[in-house]
Order: sequence, then C-alpha cells, then structure tokens
Amino acid sequence: MCRNITPLRGLEPAATAEEIEAAARQYVRKVSGVQTVSDHTREPFERAVAEITAVTTRLLAELPPRKQPPTTVPPLRRPEVRARMAAKTAGG
Repeated sequence: MCRNITPLRGLEPAATAEEIEAAARQYVRKVSGVQTVSDHTREPFERAVAEITAVTTRLLAELPPRKQPPTTVPPLRRPEVRARMAAKTAGG
C-alpha cells in the first residue's frame, strides 16, 4: 500500500522528527484518501499524524540497530526535494 514510504530505521544520522512526521503524514494521506486537508478533515487528519508520529518515534527508538543501512534515501534528504520545498515556500 505505501510503497513510497522510505525505511527510516538505520539511517545515519538517525531519522529526524521532521522525517518521521513526513512519513506519518504520507501514511495518513494514503490510508485516508485525504490529499488536501479541509476544515472538515483537519482535526482527525492532524490527530492521526501526531499519533502515528509518536508511535513511529517510539518504535524506531526501541528496535535494535540494523545490520545494514536502508538502500534508499528519505525524500527530505534529497537535494531536489528540498529545492522543490524551498521554491514552494518562497512562492507562496
């Protein structure tokens, strides 16, 4: 279902809070079918993101280290994604 969510366990440096929240947000978007948050969906959507972020943070902290790092780089560590985000923020 969520093929595009990148593994966060075993990253060096460790996954950031921003990366964990981004993965949680992507998961909630996928399972809920909500792509654009509206006034009607904002509260339950954001609550789900917060809960999944907290659970994921705890999970990553409790799992043993990976023997090998993930084979893919999380989107927030990719220069092209950061550039696109910066352009979107600067543009309005």
